[in-house]
Amino acid sequence: MLKKLLIGCAILIGVLAAFLFRPETSSTRSPQPRGETVISVTVAPAKMDTVHDRIEALGTAFSNESAVISSTVTEKVVAVHFEDGQVVRKGDPIVTLAQQEELAARDAAIEQLAEHQRELNRLESLLQNQSVARQQVDQRKTLLRISQQRIKELEARIQDRTLRAPFDGTLGLRRISVGALVEPGEVITTIDDVSRIKLDFTVPETYLGALKPGAAVSAASRTLAGKTFSGTVASLDTRIDPATRSFVVRAVLENPGRILKPGMLLTVNLLKNERHALVIPEEALVPLQRRNFVWVVDTAKDNTVERREVSIGERRPGEAEITSGLAENELVIIRGTDQVRPGGRVRISQSLSRPTSNPGA
Repeated sequence: MLKKLLIGCAILIGVLAAFLFRPETSSTRSPQPRGETVISVTVAPAKMDTVHDRIEALGTAFSNESAVISSTVTEKVVAVHFEDGQVVRKGDPIVTLAQQEELAARDAAIEQLAEHQRELNRLESLLQNQSVARQQVDQRKTLLRISQQRIKELEARIQDRTLRAPFDGTLGLRRISVGALVEPGEVITTIDDVSRIKLDFTVPETYLGALKPGAAVSAASRTLAGKTFSGTVASLDTRIDPATRSFVVRAVLENPGRILKPGMLLTVNLLKNERHALVIPEEALVPLQRRNFVWVVDTAKDNTVERREVSIGERRPGEAEITSGLAENELVIIRGTDQVRPGGRVRISQSLSRPTSNPGA
């Protein structure tokens, strides 16, 4: 009886062991943990672009050419040939002053010149027959030359009484009226050539070695929001202010539409150290304390994501220069960075062809 009981226990133990230690099948295998959700992101490639270092300063605008229109004589105004703000060409009449006396004197001098010429012709014919002394002929020639110079003098005085535009430009406000008596130095109006603008601004002497004529400049004004004006450095002052340790730089800006006015305050961005560098959209950067990271998408590895530290160079609106940590054409995430994780997979919903453009570059 005991023997049968032991045999039964052995069989039961064998069955239990076979059940507990049998090979795992698909029906008995525990379920796999579910994978992470695939995030949709927007990416942009790291691209090579022209980059400059920038120096910011405040500058004052001046006319390319500027003059005050005034009289050199005391005389009455007989005609005004312009309106406020009129655009004129070089040589256009602006104001005519009384000149009747000068015109009459010139006419008389012309008649006198003609008389001297006739008398000279007569004396020269007589000289051929030795009927007159050469001294008389020489005296008449002298009188002829004096009359010619007198006519030139009177014509110059007449020109002084017709004020003309010294260059192409825009006239300012009219300060006189017909019938007014003007005196030397009295302001009649102003004229400015604003087709281009001279921009003077001050920079520290530490930039002296980096600045040269021809360097690119961009400028903007708060009163003209959204408009940027480009130009180049024309010249550098020959002296450094010993009090401020700075010097004046003069740039020339193009002024389409003559929007810029003399005296305006402009914010200047001076571009120097031009180079070809790697650029990405600024929104791709993920700052962490004093370090910067980007999320890089590896399309060769099924769009897996890697967080990578990068070094930043020059920044400009919407873009950042990358000096290390990225290679050209690598894809960086610009939207969706807060949802991705290292090693995770993403779905690219949009890919920008290049970094966001910078109109001031």
